[in-house]
Amino acid sequence: MAATALSLCLTLLGAGSASAATAIEPEAMSAGILGPVGLVAVVLGVVGMALGILRQRRKARAAQPAPPQQQPHEEPTRPTLQPHA
Repeated sequence: MAATALSLCLTLLGAGSASAATAIEPEAMSAGILGPVGLVAVVLGVVGMALGILRQRRKARAAQPAPPQQQPHEEPTRPTLQPHA
């Protein structure tokens, strides 16, 4: 019985404060995503996605085997000396 009465009181108090908050400014518009917090959230999201893409590209590049290194071919500048037989 006490729990029912307590939940009823909390429901009525919550509904009363919610209706009072909306009645204070009836013509105020919500900033939504255009508010300062929304803009910061969007910027953080875009930066996070960009960093995630860079991270995935680095991971993919590291997973690929490196091409074998070839020694540069040098042409001799003088004839090679061979012993006389």
